Formats: sequence, C-alpha cells, structure tokens
Amino acid sequence: QVRLVESGGGSVQAGGSLRLSCTISGHIYSSSCMTWFRQAPGKEREGVAGVARDGRTGYGDSVTGRFTISQDKAKNTLYLQMNSLKPEDTAMYYCALKNWCGGYHLGPWDSFDYWGQGTQVTVSS
Repeated sequence: QVRLVESGGGSVQAGGSLRLSCTISGHIYSSSCMTWFRQAPGKEREGVAGVARDGRTGYGDSVTGRFTISQDKAKNTLYLQMNSLKPEDTAMYYCALKNWCGGYHLGPWDSFDYWGQGTQVTVSS
C-alpha cells in the first residue's frame, strides 16, 4: 500500500510563497507519475502540476510561470513551490500518484490510484 502525506500549507498574503511537500512510502511502480491537484469549494478538482517518472513536467495554464513541481527521489519527496500567490489559488491541495503513466498527467483525477489527505492553502488579498 502506498502512503502519501502532504505538508506545508498555510495562510499567506497575496504575492507570497509557500512550498508544499509530499512524502511517499510503499512500493512505487517505475511507470508511475505524480500530480498536485487542488480543489476549492464549489469548483472542480484541478490538476495544477504533474511530473513523470523520468522527470518531465507540465503545468496548468493558471499556474504556469508561478508554480514549480520537483522531486527529491533520495528523500522520497515531491514538492510544489508556489510563488506570486493569488487569492484564487486558495484551495485544498492534494498530491496523487498514478501507477501506470505515459508521461505526466494533469487528469482525469479519478484515474489516480493514491491520494494524500490534503493540505489547505489560503491566500488573502
């Protein structure tokens, strides 16, 4: 069983930065990929940043240029560096793992096999 645990969320003012972390334990297939999703009240779950096992990355249009996904394989940790935060970035952020991927994926969210508990990010104006 794979376990994902997010941390690093909090409350910041617009223009600020946060770095989210996701620690991974358990057996990970070599063909897997990981993605950061977010969901705000009343909105659909949105893939914001994804990384393939080989390191290829992709971003949603709303965060391109502001967010960076990275991974430290030695520490079994996935990161999301969030800069220039906006109030519309306010959401619960989740990391998710999909066992069988062809590159990175920003969706569909219900195709992902494992999820963390989420960490709340709140950006005030």
